[in-house]
Amino acid sequence: MLEQTTIDRSIEIKRSVAIRALRRSNIRRKVTEYLCEISPNCSYTSEIAYNISATSSNVIGALRGIETRYREEESLIGLNMVEERSGGKNVRLYGVTDFGKEIIQTMKLRR
Repeated sequence: MLEQTTIDRSIEIKRSVAIRALRRSNIRRKVTEYLCEISPNCSYTSEIAYNISATSSNVIGALRGIETRYREEESLIGLNMVEERSGGKNVRLYGVTDFGKEIIQTMKLRR
């Protein structure tokens, strides 16, 4: 019973951190929303950037984290909202996870 309570708290903390990260960064939110729109398909960095009107470097930062501007632990991959898939030689594709979809739905309901 105690184990289940600990797991439930851990999931709630993870949800809170994910929602906070999306609220703090429009790029993170837009990337996740775009990937939800095209789900179950995946997309690559420059296509995501084009569709959300952002630079590729900002999209990469939101997805994977870049030094101090986008902390790795608050990146979409770090929060388990987006997963990286291999699309062949040196091609990285990104798709939204079920957790990412859940967080976007939660945010839309709260608006």
